[in-house]
Amino acid sequence: MLVLPAVDILKGQAVRLYEGRPEEATVYFQDPVEAALFWQERGARMLHLVDLDRALGRGENLAALRRVAQSLRIPFQVGGGIRSLETLQEVLDLGAARAVVGTVALKDPPLLERMLDLARDRLALALDARGGEVVVAGWQEGSGRKVEEVLAGWKDLGVKTVIFTDVSRDGTLKGLDLEAVARVREAWPFTLIAGGGVASEEDLLALKALGVDGALVGKALYEGRIDLGRWR
Repeated sequence: MLVLPAVDILKGQAVRLYEGRPEEATVYFQDPVEAALFWQERGARMLHLVDLDRALGRGENLAALRRVAQSLRIPFQVGGGIRSLETLQEVLDLGAARAVVGTVALKDPPLLERMLDLARDRLALALDARGGEVVVAGWQEGSGRKVEEVLAGWKDLGVKTVIFTDVSRDGTLKGLDLEAVARVREAWPFTLIAGGGVASEEDLLALKALGVDGALVGKALYEGRIDLGRWR
């Protein structure tokens, strides 16, 4: 199973949020390039980069993302506020292996179809949920739709990768809601990456046992609870 360290960028710094709340940000690296290189040097095979400012509609970190992209030798995926074809093209031009789209996938199906025409295998859909409800707009808004309903609608689009995050556990080190992950795994027959609350090696082993293809890990890595070298 692939373990992807998360490098979330807020106001130009590499941070972790608590339950997705920007007012509860912990800065781990002043420069996200340092964070990216830190994980690359420790054996990461792929990174998950997020522009939190763009996701929250408060600006963007394209220059920082560009510097990160230029510094890496390993593949990376980028998410956060990709809500137009222009922004999607910017991310693809960085060399991202995948662009991760969330809000558009729920709110604007015609635009999602155009994004799929543009990116196809380089597009992943973010399934961010709190209490079984899918959330959008940087995790700040509820959609009124359930996880299983959304996945059923995505199956026929030709999407190959879904990234599921349990927002209520993200950044908390509370451990995974494995029942929720298992329901997503059952409903999604293609590539599945999961995150939100990963706290230990046991969580990663549990994801692997469920047949999950990859895990997003943030605070547990930054706090030294997981040895990335064991998952190279």
